[in-house]
Amino acid sequence: MNGESPNTAAGRRPRLVIFDMDDVLVRYLTEERRAAMGAPAGLTAEQVAERVWDSGIEDAGDIGALTPEAYLAAIGEALGIPFSRADWLRTRRLATLEDAAATALARAVGARTRVALLTNNGLLMKQHFDDIVPWLRPIFGPAMHVAAEFRTKKPDPDIFRRLVALHGVAPEDAVMIDDKPGHVAGARAAGLGGHHFRATDELAAYLGSLDLI
Repeated sequence: MNGESPNTAAGRRPRLVIFDMDDVLVRYLTEERRAAMGAPAGLTAEQVAERVWDSGIEDAGDIGALTPEAYLAAIGEALGIPFSRADWLRTRRLATLEDAAATALARAVGARTRVALLTNNGLLMKQHFDDIVPWLRPIFGPAMHVAAEFRTKKPDPDIFRRLVALHGVAPEDAVMIDDKPGHVAGARAAGLGGHHFRATDELAAYLGSLDLI
């Protein structure tokens, strides 16, 4: 079924559609971000990946184990240079490009049912959604969530259970749209429906099958 899940109640339009952000609603240029982070220190993107991602700093930020200040300090120590909130914003912005077609689909879904956003990101992203993806706020309003709020991250089934409970929706009345098959599997394990995002035309067909567009 092209990555689709039948978990949603048959014949019923979902009451909540949850969208991932990176590589679903936006194009996320990871290597470009890492290169920009490392350039002031004379480090390559690969070296930044080793020092920040492979070391566990990024994961610790994503699950809320580090405050924004501690996260920035840890990156600065790993890179060997000061790394400020402004540096984080600059490098994250340049790596985050709107996918207009996916955004339009989310907007259309939001006109028919409730929508939420759930991204594996830290509290800095929560604080700066409006600086990085301002075009998404009119669609999702306050329902823009980062994993750090829940102290865990996708694909942990618990994050999906807690998110739908927060929005007052039963798992079987919600679906998750994500580019990572493991995250969709986690949503299914929590009782949600799911769609593995690969292309906007496939997503449009899936949403149409649920009477969401």
